[in-house]
Amino acid sequence: MKSDFQIILDNIQKRRSIYPHNFKQGAISQDIINDLVEAARWAPNHKMTEPWRFVIFTEDGLNKLSKFLGEYYRSNTSQEVFSQEKMQKAAEKPLQSGAVIAICITRSPEAVIPSWEETAAVACAVQNLWLTASAHQLGGYWSTPAAISELVRYFELKDITNCLGLFYLGWPTELPNIVRKRKAIEEISFYIK
Repeated sequence: MKSDFQIILDNIQKRRSIYPHNFKQGAISQDIINDLVEAARWAPNHKMTEPWRFVIFTEDGLNKLSKFLGEYYRSNTSQEVFSQEKMQKAAEKPLQSGAVIAICITRSPEAVIPSWEETAAVACAVQNLWLTASAHQLGGYWSTPAAISELVRYFELKDITNCLGLFYLGWPTELPNIVRKRKAIEEISFYIK
């Protein structure tokens, strides 16, 4: 029987970035998405500000997000570097996904909590979300396209400071069995005794 530590470590080591072009068609149930958000909301955060906010795009919302990403690229890319292929690729990612979660933040006044601490708390929440997605055999990845700078305004999201990225979710065509390497513990940790 595996220890709690081994179960957690196995899940951490299995987590992968899996991109929308590797998703097969299929919706993701609201129950599963709620599991992801439930895990995310238990992330550590200073003074219990819970700065994370999650805007979940499903069904026709994926079409709306696709339209937004395509329009943003078209409107904010100069003719010299504009690429029809890049615009199409940006717009099709939501349509290849079972759901997309906009990772947003509602910041406290800087005098209460430094902004970097709240950003770190949101990153911890995303790690929890990602590990839960992996446990559900979902693929996903956190993307930070330039369009996120306008997402809050475009979708008229009240009480949200800004968006820190899009988390694409889908059922992978196959789960990767990639052996990844990390630096040895001795290379990244230093004891002072």
